Amino acid sequence: EGIFYFDWHAPEGPAQKLVLCDDAAGVSSLGEIPFNPDTATEVSTACISSFRYRARTGPSSVEIQDYTFRTPAWPGYYNRAAENLNGQLTQYEIFDYPGRFKDESHGQAFARYQIEGWRHDTETATCISNSPKLYPGKRFSLTEHPSETLNREWQVVSCVLTGSQPQALHGSPDEGTTLENHFEAIPADRTWRVPPLPKPSVDGPQSAIVTGPVGEEIFCDEHGRVRVRFHWDRYCPGNEDSSCWVRVSQAWAGTGFGNLAIPRVGQEVIVDFLNGDPDQPIIMGRTYHQDNRSPGSLPGTKTQMTIRSKTYKGDGFNELRFEDATAKEQIYMHAQKDMQTEVLHDKTTTVDHDHTETVKNNQAVMVGVGQTVSVGSKKEGGHDQTVTVAHDQSVSVGNDQTLNVTNDRKKEVGNNQDSKVVGDDTEKVEKSQNITVGKDYSLTVTDSLTIKVGECVLKMNKDGTIMLNGVKIQFKADDSIKGVASTVHFN
Repeated sequence: EGIFYFDWHAPEGPAQKLVLCDDAAGVSSLGEIPFNPDTATEVSTACISSFRYRARTGPSSVEIQDYTFRTPAWPGYYNRAAENLNGQLTQYEIFDYPGRFKDESHGQAFARYQIEGWRHDTETATCISNSPKLYPGKRFSLTEHPSETLNREWQVVSCVLTGSQPQALHGSPDEGTTLENHFEAIPADRTWRVPPLPKPSVDGPQSAIVTGPVGEEIFCDEHGRVRVRFHWDRYCPGNEDSSCWVRVSQAWAGTGFGNLAIPRVGQEVIVDFLNGDPDQPIIMGRTYHQDNRSPGSLPGTKTQMTIRSKTYKGDGFNELRFEDATAKEQIYMHAQKDMQTEVLHDKTTTVDHDHTETVKNNQAVMVGVGQTVSVGSKKEGGHDQTVTVAHDQSVSVGNDQTLNVTNDRKKEVGNNQDSKVVGDDTEKVEKSQNITVGKDYSLTVTDSLTIKVGECVLKMNKDGTIMLNGVKIQFKADDSIKGVASTVHFN
């Protein structure tokens, strides 16, 4: 994160604080300190007796990139060029992926932190002073150095204080007290950053158990992520707060299409880590264990490939199963409740042998245009079709209906039959027709009735007129013939 620290001591008293800082502005100034290399004479004022400046080549720019699934189209590139190159070439670039950031604000800051960290030692000074006040967290202005470019402000980044008091020892009463401060300094306008440290990485995938709230079987967020408990986690509660949300790899993932199967609470999953990053876990697989057994009964069902779901908070299931045993190949489909099939264009089903379809309740078939049913197209076999309806049957035809029977047709009605024709009714029998009525026969015609056989015509009109025409008319009765009329004419 680019944070450095130093100890702060109170001017008086034992108070002391640890200060964390991420900018050079947090360093306090000691003012001017002169350069005085004359160490042969006793010096009573603070000075710097040795100041060794060193410059070296470092990266000239940093470019970092990262990716986040929340905004996959985001390029995630950030570049930061170094300042104060001191004449070095600019082609020394460092590219870092993943950049360990997921948004713009962090990406810009991390790029700056990295270039400052890589160049933390491109300009340094190794110094010796008699002042104990030159320690990290302080800056000073160097004066009186023969190299005028070094007479500027510097900040202390490390120090080692060495002191001696020989007079406290036997045999050295004439030697005075000495103090030397060996410290490192960088230009005061630079913020001290440590070189970028590699992030801890995970060596490989791990096993974990999916967790969730008590009583919940499926626990996920809007991205289908779940929470898990690793086996080594001694403090994990094993509930909805077990871990961060963990992404789940699916067999197919597209925009609004693909495969989706959310790992359920209690299932064992295989968790890997993107680029080995412990902060980016992702579930790459699932596995059975002793308590979560596979569908079927292995090894007896080893020839089966099964896709079986489980009813949410229930014992039911939906299933698609493929049986690959030799001579027993089968595709089995089970719907726990409803099943809906939608075909936007044609559907063709071919059954080379028998087809049995059982509907235990109602069935409705709606055909928008035409329907053709052909029975017996093969030359062998009986080619019969039997339709049995246990209760009522209703057939509604929106337009014409044509029935063609090549051979005989038999119709039997166990009770009454009603037939109604709104328009005309034409019936043609090319050979004989026999009508047998077991009891009464009634024929009612509103206008007229005409019966014609060859040259003979019998016509009855609604006004009561009956006309009988024929070449020869014979009356024969075994008992008697009686006629009643107001007028009788015979020609």
